[in-house]
Amino acid sequence: MKVRNNKLGPDEGIELQMTPMIDIVFQLLVFFIMTFKIVAMEGDFNIKMPLAALSDGLPDEDDIPPMTVKLSADAAGNLGSIRMNDIAYPTFQKLRERIISVIGTERGPNSTQATAEVELDCDFNLKYTHVIEAVTHVSGYVDPSTKQIVKLVEKIKFKPQPPRAG
Repeated sequence: MKVRNNKLGPDEGIELQMTPMIDIVFQLLVFFIMTFKIVAMEGDFNIKMPLAALSDGLPDEDDIPPMTVKLSADAAGNLGSIRMNDIAYPTFQKLRERIISVIGTERGPNSTQATAEVELDCDFNLKYTHVIEAVTHVSGYVDPSTKQIVKLVEKIKFKPQPPRAG
């Protein structure tokens, strides 16, 4: 059996291998970069907080009444009638004109347009294309003279459907 001499001489030293260490560091760096998850920002929610007690309890006269748009359907799911606050409109264009007359032309953070809200009450069997058309006409339009988008109502909600019997 041969015995090795493990004693190092004066000129012999331990060399550190830098290449494998650098390789491991880069692998760890790539691993952490690839597994890093960027959290998406939360959306801007319109939250209605309760107001402080008003002195007289009366609503502000600048507030517009809630607008409820009722879309009824026939048996085939086609659009039957368009009603806003119990007034019938023959087309979505006429409905848009009425909404423009209600909210006015002023735009901005404290305008009537910023506080306006529309609730869509749609029949259960109404085709979704009519619902999208209603949302499109209520939310805004493109001004033909300036080719700019004019926002009307940004707060649109849907009335919950009652449970179906059957």
